[in-house]
Amino acid sequence: MKMSTFFSAVAAAVVVSAAPVAHAESLTVYCGADEVWCQQMARGFEDETGITVDMTRKSAGEIYAQLKAEAENPKGDIWWAGTGDPHLQAAEEGLTEEYVSPIRDQLQPWAIKQAEAASNRTVGVYSGALGFGYNKDLLEKNALPVPACWADLIKPEYKGHIQVANPNSSGTAYTMLATMVQLFGEDKGFEYMKALHKNVNQYTKSGSAPIKAAGLGETTIGIVFMHDAVSQTVAGFPIVTVAPCEGTGYEIGSMSIIKGARNPDAAKKYYDWALTAEVQSRAQEANSFQVPSNKAAKQSDKAPDLSTIKLIDYDFKKYGSSAERKRLLKKWDDEVASLPQ
Repeated sequence: MKMSTFFSAVAAAVVVSAAPVAHAESLTVYCGADEVWCQQMARGFEDETGITVDMTRKSAGEIYAQLKAEAENPKGDIWWAGTGDPHLQAAEEGLTEEYVSPIRDQLQPWAIKQAEAASNRTVGVYSGALGFGYNKDLLEKNALPVPACWADLIKPEYKGHIQVANPNSSGTAYTMLATMVQLFGEDKGFEYMKALHKNVNQYTKSGSAPIKAAGLGETTIGIVFMHDAVSQTVAGFPIVTVAPCEGTGYEIGSMSIIKGARNPDAAKKYYDWALTAEVQSRAQEANSFQVPSNKAAKQSDKAPDLSTIKLIDYDFKKYGSSAERKRLLKKWDDEVASLPQ
């Protein structure tokens, strides 16, 4: 080989090796739903788009705290699911990005109203009513009366038989706190929470954990969103779901793109995909029985019928505001959590 030919070949090799390597798209999702549904969504998006998903499952309150801690150097791209109140707080504090999906006109009015309340920094993806479930076998074993109302849960015979999440970490439990304040008035609402405290055997981190514990026979009653109780029944556990007689609050599970996301294009693709009727119809395959926000999505006949439940006029804008959430949580810490049991 001539020396000139040798150097030409070397130069060509250097050019080829210096060419940029194409990196596959990736997406980091913070998920506030049940682990099975979170996995279904993450793997489904990967399969359909080829975009690699790194998913972390946490309670809504924990995800909000993580967004706040990472505000100067965001690690996540999109926050999918979890109660809407912390999504609204994150929007108010500028932790999420404004985005309007091209399929927004396919959504239920309540989902669009959620977006409008947050200046389009979040959107509703599902809805579900607050209630509780009980293990009918444990109820019978302990000769306890069947609870039908919120008022029943503060009766002395249920002492040590109830679990509910901590409202600082759980969106479900914060919805309960805000529901009691709206249902009974603030003073009586906090009196109720103090009375309930005497009967609580554990405050869990996750909102759905209390009913899972009830399903396993670790507690008799779990205060949760009703669809989480239905999931346990469908899974074969002896759980009965209750819509409290006085009325109850509800959630609008939401989705938000994180401000400063490292993969904003992939985040928008996920956002649009997650709002489609086809994707939302798959929730029941993961034993998730929320009401979907896409009007054309199919809903399981096992899902709670919200039209038959006495729902309060939940003020999402007020109770999702940063100031009100902080005030109520501090008051709960000071006046409820600090009490002996």
